[in-house]
Amino acid sequence: MSAADSVADAITLDADDVLAAAGRIAPWVHRTPVLTSEALDDIAGCRLFFKCENLQKAGAFKSRGACNAVFALSDDAAARGVATHSSGNHGAALARAAKLRGIPAYIVVPENANAVKKAAISSYGAEIIECESTLEARESTLDRVLERTGATMVHPYDDDFVIAGQGTATLELMADAPDLDAVITPVGGGGLLAGSALIAAGKARVYAAEPSGADDAYRSFRSGERVTSHVPDTICDGLLTTVGERNFAIMQRDVEDVLLADDAAIVAAMKLIWTRLKIVTEPSSAVTLAALLGHPDRFAGKRVGLVLTGGNVDLSKLPFAS
Repeated sequence: MSAADSVADAITLDADDVLAAAGRIAPWVHRTPVLTSEALDDIAGCRLFFKCENLQKAGAFKSRGACNAVFALSDDAAARGVATHSSGNHGAALARAAKLRGIPAYIVVPENANAVKKAAISSYGAEIIECESTLEARESTLDRVLERTGATMVHPYDDDFVIAGQGTATLELMADAPDLDAVITPVGGGGLLAGSALIAAGKARVYAAEPSGADDAYRSFRSGERVTSHVPDTICDGLLTTVGERNFAIMQRDVEDVLLADDAAIVAAMKLIWTRLKIVTEPSSAVTLAALLGHPDRFAGKRVGLVLTGGNVDLSKLPFAS
């Protein structure tokens, strides 16, 4: 079997799954706006279209995948609740989706998680279980929670329903900003990237944006071998995980490239978004603009969609406040 055949066999989703997700989650999520800025176009040397998932329910695109996963459950499975591990946004989104369906949610959260995101999880009535701030600790703690509760695990990114749900953000972006030449999304676990690629491949080039201090997707993409463990060092707290197996397969087939940006460039982009679009985004969102600005020749004169993934920022700790 060739490497291409092996990749194809690992992919169980297509654009129809994203379209089905769009119908399933429509009552439970916002159709977020697409914003533009002539000033940012001039700086970038191309036309930019910002999909504002920072204005999504629970403050991030994660609501899409979480709602799709929760509302796809059978009644028997739903009654036992759902569980996951999360640095914050997926946990809050899953807690909200569970509350909407009237079922329990159990969220394993690293002890150093963003306080704003932890408060959001609590506000939706989920049970929070803290653990050490390593992926191994998250996974082992979640295993114990699943054994105790019988809940269904909803993985933050390596889950078919989650991937399809996340792809609906780019489905809307391409409908509201037609004829895009490229779409850029952040990449952490890769659910949004994979879902976006399913819907955009063949219509626009799909790029991943990643902090250079957490460059596992970059290294995985170039080597063809998925990096499964690393020690990230970045301000982008939503992009610390390694790429999921399902997502990596889709990335290999449908993604054009992975573009890096360092933390200084990400903070500068975050400030640009605030000053020009008048919206607050997380560093994990601003990486898309930072990566684009770091590769001006790649996008010169193009129409480019950028997904701003979340806005759950501790306003007392804005990195550009001085």
